[in-house]
Amino acid sequence: MAEVGLKAAAVRLMVREMTRHYISFRDASKEEYEAIFQRAAHFKGLRRGGKSLYPHLAGRAVGMIFNKPSTRTRVSFECAINELGGHPIVLSSGESQISRGEAPSHTARVLSRYLAALVIRTYEDQELFDLAESSAIPIINGLTNQKHPCQVLADVFTLLETLGEEPLEDQLIAWVGDGHNMANTWLEAAAVFGFGLHLACPPGYGPDLAVYKEAVADNPKIKLFESPQEAVKGARAINTDVFASMGQEKERAKRLKDFAGYQVNAELMALASPKAIFLHCLPAHVGEEVTEEVVESPASLVFEEAENRLHAQKALLEFFVPRL
Repeated sequence: MAEVGLKAAAVRLMVREMTRHYISFRDASKEEYEAIFQRAAHFKGLRRGGKSLYPHLAGRAVGMIFNKPSTRTRVSFECAINELGGHPIVLSSGESQISRGEAPSHTARVLSRYLAALVIRTYEDQELFDLAESSAIPIINGLTNQKHPCQVLADVFTLLETLGEEPLEDQLIAWVGDGHNMANTWLEAAAVFGFGLHLACPPGYGPDLAVYKEAVADNPKIKLFESPQEAVKGARAINTDVFASMGQEKERAKRLKDFAGYQVNAELMALASPKAIFLHCLPAHVGEEVTEEVVESPASLVFEEAENRLHAQKALLEFFVPRL
């Protein structure tokens, strides 16, 4: 019996090691992203033509755990799962036994027997790593304090749609504002694709230093600025986010003061490329990090970008979840 137990444990380990997770933007290669974006474009075309259903997940369930509020992540993933023929099962904060102290390894091993994949929107990356260590199904990062790969997946897809035949690696992208999860993930994307990336962050609000150093080692076209005006010169896209993210509400007054001068407005957009687009992951605090004039301008693709969450995540699920 001991020998049987050891063999079973070895099989579980092999299954876990074969399972791919999407916790960081670096969890796929440039070539794999190219395939994912091709499928995203295909799904987008089908859906706009009135054909949204594709049975990749037929008869299967995908779990979603939300420890943080969500609009776009939840709705886009629920639609994606349904349109792939699957069934979304949503647990909000406090509805799973993890909130009562169950070991992540136990939760992961149980959910692996029910679900095809698990999407999590939570606080720390480590929570996802703890689940992934024992999971035989893909763990997908729906947002953490450190990373937001699904959002940048849609952002790069939106950028590629705009560029057409212009090579992505020849572009300069500017990030203006907080060096938080979005900035960290743009750093990873720049490392994967090789495009130029300028980040303008106030002192003390820069990106994760380890993520920055690793990205720069792979792509010397990444640069960090304090001046938004210097960072956006010639940029093909300008990207920003709120100055006070979820969980930082008590810092709001201080942050608004510290981020004075980092607003994306018409004057800042004018310093970028004449073909520059504006991106924002939403929700936007109009009048703070961006003006209404920019959000509603022809350069703004924020709502196209939001729609593209759905198409890109359908392609992501198709890629990371093997078809039965």
